[in-house]
Amino acid sequence: MSSPIYIQIHNEIKRSIESGRWKVGERIPSEREMAVTFGVSRMTLRQAVKTLVDEGILERHVGSGTFVARQKVQEKMSSGVTSFSELMRAQGKKPSSKTISYHIATPSLSEMEKLNLVEKDLVLRMERIRYADGVPICFEVATIPHELVKHYSKEEVTSSLYHVLEESGHIIGHAQQTVSAMLASEQIAEYLGIRRGEAVLRLRQITNLEDGKPFEYVRTQYVGERFEFYLEK
Repeated sequence: MSSPIYIQIHNEIKRSIESGRWKVGERIPSEREMAVTFGVSRMTLRQAVKTLVDEGILERHVGSGTFVARQKVQEKMSSGVTSFSELMRAQGKKPSSKTISYHIATPSLSEMEKLNLVEKDLVLRMERIRYADGVPICFEVATIPHELVKHYSKEEVTSSLYHVLEESGHIIGHAQQTVSAMLASEQIAEYLGIRRGEAVLRLRQITNLEDGKPFEYVRTQYVGERFEFYLEK
């Protein structure tokens, strides 16, 4: 199974950054220039760039272009792993979701790195809008090794992945989370019912099973005014 064109472009841009072609903080060529270079439409190129932005590899500066992201100052935080559904129910809200896409594919370079996969492996990649009492809270892109979920139905996976895994005898372990701020793109704004350029909180999370094996790589954008992170130390 071959990767979608935008994933192939994602991989090429990532390789270029890792090889030093573009340095940290350096502006990459415009979408128009890169679309010509790769021989694809600007829409396809934009999807590849968006994926890299969601992963924190690139960052957009309004009016200036797209740049190789600078490393953020980080503070280690610890918290138990809680699913979105569990979190909403704990706050007395009814969780729900709308699946935008759900398909089996070959992993991108980033997905292989985060989930300890090799090129021949397959992943389930799904995009969802998550709601609390019918109000959109976040847009989520989740990647899961296909081998882990191949025997589960789409309904089981999208309704509550953690619950399904635990019912099958898996034990959810720890997670690594990175939180940063960004501005909503036109597409994300449409999904979440906010204005383009409005503040969103971006969470990137790798969740592991008890044995330390990563099973989920999630990139989530939360509406800034509807959600806050609270961690107790």
